[in-house]
Amino acid sequence: MEAEVKEKIVSIEKPHLEAPADWQPVIMGILCNWCSYAGSDLTGTSRLQYPPNIRIIRVPCSSRVDPWFIIKSLQASADGVLISGCHPGDCHYISGNYYARRRFLVTKKLLNFVGFHEDRVQFSWVSAAEGPKFAKVVTKVTEDIKKLGPLHLYKKENI
Repeated sequence: MEAEVKEKIVSIEKPHLEAPADWQPVIMGILCNWCSYAGSDLTGTSRLQYPPNIRIIRVPCSSRVDPWFIIKSLQASADGVLISGCHPGDCHYISGNYYARRRFLVTKKLLNFVGFHEDRVQFSWVSAAEGPKFAKVVTKVTEDIKKLGPLHLYKKENI
């Protein structure tokens, strides 16, 4: 049954389309205020280099990331989304990142089911003291999205 359903779904990803040579991805970064946003700030104040492709939105806690934020980001202009929060057990709101992790897994399965590649949306744990790790995460996410190509090429009106 599941195989039949998957065959009937038209994938949003179209591998036969090619991105322009000068294309750079736009990545929406939704970061926890207490850890990941502070980690990104440390990256900047330490003058560590990372790709400038990320557009950061600060939220009080990663548990406040509604799946609708992810869907709207991909629908509007982002080629990928990075959600980052405190390490498990270190949340300033006790268990917020556990809720975020569960919500993220369900959202990722839903997006994968409707045809988005699973690497378009990624989740990470970055603390306020991990500036170099934040730079590595952004670099990896940017590379993953570059491999997938621009999402806007695959919108219905462009096919």
